[in-house]
Amino acid sequence: MKIPKTKTFKIAILSACIVIVLIVILRVIFFYQVDDSPQVTLQRRTPTYAYNIHVDSLDISYAVVKNNQNLSTILSSHVSGSLIDKIARQTGDIFDIRKIRTGQRYAFITTKDSLHRLDYFIYEINPIDFVVYDLRDSLRVYRDKKKVVKEIRTAKGTISNSLWNTMEQNNLDVDLILKMADVYAWTIDFYGLQKGDDFRVIYEQILVDSIPVSSDRIIAALFRSGGRNYYAFSFEQNKDKGYFDDTGQSLRRSFLKAPLHFSRISSRFSRARMHPILRIMRPHFGVDYSAPRGTPVVALGDGRIGEAGWKGGYGRYISIRHNSVYTTSYAHLSGYAKGIKAGTSVKQGEVIGYVGSSGLSTGAHLDFRVYRNGSPVDPLKIESPPTDPVNQALMEQYRKLVYKWKLELDSLK
Repeated sequence: MKIPKTKTFKIAILSACIVIVLIVILRVIFFYQVDDSPQVTLQRRTPTYAYNIHVDSLDISYAVVKNNQNLSTILSSHVSGSLIDKIARQTGDIFDIRKIRTGQRYAFITTKDSLHRLDYFIYEINPIDFVVYDLRDSLRVYRDKKKVVKEIRTAKGTISNSLWNTMEQNNLDVDLILKMADVYAWTIDFYGLQKGDDFRVIYEQILVDSIPVSSDRIIAALFRSGGRNYYAFSFEQNKDKGYFDDTGQSLRRSFLKAPLHFSRISSRFSRARMHPILRIMRPHFGVDYSAPRGTPVVALGDGRIGEAGWKGGYGRYISIRHNSVYTTSYAHLSGYAKGIKAGTSVKQGEVIGYVGSSGLSTGAHLDFRVYRNGSPVDPLKIESPPTDPVNQALMEQYRKLVYKWKLELDSLK
């Protein structure tokens, strides 16, 4: 039977289409088969820096200054004596090599070849500042700083003995202890703390090379003492930073609570006390703070020096007139701060002298007294008026700040 031409043409077209489809399928299978091999991602290597110096092609080693070491003994095996002498003579305005101290860290940055040529010598002045001696070509010396990172951290503790001991037991650094004492210097008597009093604090921690080196600003704190809550919040107004309570009242007062940090009261205000040397009953119109000889003594408030000199049984003595009402006195000192003399103006918290045992005294202590309108008053019972509160125009901003940090403090169970 003869097949029509039109039908033959259609069969040919259909066959051609089938062949094309098969070719496409085979190409897909051939070129797009699944690849089970691991994928390789090329990453750009981050350069390595030390002391803000690119050290990928260099070696670096560290050491600390040993007893009786100086720049000459440290560098003698790396550079010539003439270069050490040049450093000593020509770079003192940048860093005085006589100030190199035992225990401070230093670093050698050398080439990676067989010569191990010293390219840089770095001496760490403190955890942040360092001095670089660039020895590659001509001598170049400069100071620089490590990158400082601040983190917000929290801490808490319950008083078992003293604020100092409690913070040490909680591994909190000295900077934070002193800052806490400064924040509450006007509102809390740290010599009258009771077992069970507690504190909570939110603060900025300074880190260098990921290592905590000191505490910075206290952001907010809560101290519970004698059944009362004492809140403190850092706030700036009129370009002046201060601490205020949860109602916006300043924590700063006209007077500090005490004229020195972290001592103990050895004798209180009394109308009849046995004098330890004269062995007679007589009034003691002051407070004795027992502290090591040389402990700094600070002015309780702004004022002007009335007396500064020897005063009989008081020994080395200072009196300060603060205003028309109050005068304070500081006795048995071992010495005076620089510039302290009658007529000198002093600021609150300024060091005026140092604890000693001059005059009629059985040991190192400060005899501290307060006079109101010429009459002695108990320094531990003075109620001093606060300074300016938060400005009303800023109260809404302050309330938001208090709300945020108060929630954080209260959550530190």
